Amino acid sequence: MSLRVAILISGGGSNMVTLVDSMTGDHPARPCLVLSNRPEAGGLDKARARGIPVAVVDHRPFGKDRKGFEVELQAALEAAKPDVICLAGFMRVLTAEFVTRWQGRMLNIHPSLLPKYKGLDTHARALAAGDAEAGCSVHLVTPELDDGPVLGQTSVAIAPGDTADSLAARVLVEEHRLYPEVLRQFCENLRQS
Repeated sequence: MSLRVAILISGGGSNMVTLVDSMTGDHPARPCLVLSNRPEAGGLDKARARGIPVAVVDHRPFGKDRKGFEVELQAALEAAKPDVICLAGFMRVLTAEFVTRWQGRMLNIHPSLLPKYKGLDTHARALAAGDAEAGCSVHLVTPELDDGPVLGQTSVAIAPGDTADSLAARVLVEEHRLYPEVLRQFCENLRQS
């Protein structure tokens, strides 16, 4: 039986699409839900077009009530019964309590070579530091932001004249290759354990 994967998004869902499109054939998992914290997220229509159930838990009505937001998020996830959760451009910081509930089963893709440049503006920070390379990392989510064990990384050379946007575009190509690879391996290992 296939593992069930829920994918959390906030925007256009390009990483979600590559994950969903990879879960075919002999892949050990199948998507069971795409959930967004933004009702207008473009990725929701892409998921619907692929026949994947979608849900929205809009964070805005909750204001600073993160716990209230996460109670609704948890309810939506529990209804879908995922074995694995993939954060794919989900732009909300989750509390330790929420993360601990899914610990060891929640993955994230981050646009830097962790442990460098946790948080936002990773490409601009790499350029400002004069780094020779940037990249992306897939890691297990832990209560500390962008701090869990790295399961896979890919580096991208920084070219002369790169801007944060041009670098981000090249890193995104590698994200689309790396995340499906790591998810497949993670799910194969999970099924064997």
